[in-house]
Amino acid sequence: MNVSRFAADAASPPETFLFRGASIEGSDAADIVVQDGVIAEIGIGLSRTGATVVDVDGLIALPGLVDLHTHLREPGYEASETILTGSRAAAAGGYTAVFAMPNTSPVADTAGVVEQELALGEAAGFVTLQPIGAVTVGQKGERLAELGAMADSRARVRVFSDDGFCVWDPLIMRRALEYVKAFDGVIAQHAQDPRLTEGAQMNEGAVSAELGLAGWPAVAEESIIARDVLLAEHVGSRLHVCHLSTAGSVDIIRWAKKRGVNVTAEVTPHHLLLTEELVRDYDARFKVNPPLRREEDVHAVREGLADGTIDIVATDHAPHPAEAKACEWHAAANGMVGLESALRVVHQAMVDTGLLTWGDVARVMSREPARIGRLAGHGTPLTVGHPASLAFYDASPARPFTAGDLRGRSTNSPYVGRELPGEVRWTLHGGTATVADGALLTQPGVRA
Repeated sequence: MNVSRFAADAASPPETFLFRGASIEGSDAADIVVQDGVIAEIGIGLSRTGATVVDVDGLIALPGLVDLHTHLREPGYEASETILTGSRAAAAGGYTAVFAMPNTSPVADTAGVVEQELALGEAAGFVTLQPIGAVTVGQKGERLAELGAMADSRARVRVFSDDGFCVWDPLIMRRALEYVKAFDGVIAQHAQDPRLTEGAQMNEGAVSAELGLAGWPAVAEESIIARDVLLAEHVGSRLHVCHLSTAGSVDIIRWAKKRGVNVTAEVTPHHLLLTEELVRDYDARFKVNPPLRREEDVHAVREGLADGTIDIVATDHAPHPAEAKACEWHAAANGMVGLESALRVVHQAMVDTGLLTWGDVARVMSREPARIGRLAGHGTPLTVGHPASLAFYDASPARPFTAGDLRGRSTNSPYVGRELPGEVRWTLHGGTATVADGALLTQPGVRA
């Protein structure tokens, strides 16, 4: 199929599609008609005059994925990523919406910056971009940022985070939790006690002792989570825990939920699959914050995701230029790119192991992230009348992940050379194809 014919001007109405034979969230096969940006019909043996007919027999239809934790670097760090290149990476991975973290330059701590990000996302057009606002001015942890102004802005920010830094001051954290209650916001905490992790280079344990690298102890994450769930309970507000990574953290979240605390939590694909043993070769692709943990922690977070203790999978997509990784371990930047590989990793770590069904994948990678972020029009069921933001995934192939699979500006993926299952064949954002027949489309009128 000639995919270039799908590269329509963003101002043009979405094309009408008839997808034949899709397995809806891994269950029964059906035809899906997409027209005027919505799902117009679902059934067997459908026809639609003038529609582009696409054979998706055997492919899994999922609601478009939603990432609650993406670093797009713009404004300020465009050498690593831009909103356009990051949006392309997201579409290639089956995403139709991403939440952009605020650690940019300038920091996204004012209405002006979040509105600028929103406009750049709209111009790119590949996904819906929802800015996340900083909790504190400049992410310095000293005084609250303009939370209300960002919430009332055109960006309608509902998620606030100092990700990259912990909101370490308990009084500041309490005030932030109290403030966002007024507009049903949520504080997304980077749980890392800064005093317990000074100079940390990897997970603290036997491997760090053997390698002589300063350790990042599990208690540095767990102590902040324990404090914050109690604060959230005290003020009756919503708390979200970013990139949970330890068995102890799972236990705390499980306890808090049983207690009735309004807390949600995310796990990254890399914490579902990779362990600290990969640090032995000092390959900086595996340097990340929080660090890769023990095998026991990997099993614990998988179980936590499977039983609902952990609510969602979020990528923590963190691009860096090559020179930030091609250096000594201690000098290398923390972070991994993950938008293009996330669904394939979850397939391997959770579906192939029998821990999640494809319906569960739709929940943890689409519906729940959209709900937590209060993002309308995404994460909706694949039913008639709902927005046509969806992905068609081929679960059958397994092949090595390569640099050619990366569509963003940076290549710091920990999966290059690793065999992963599956492939995203189609992504539709609001009824417009952004990926067709496995190829990322170029839309006229969008910055190159």
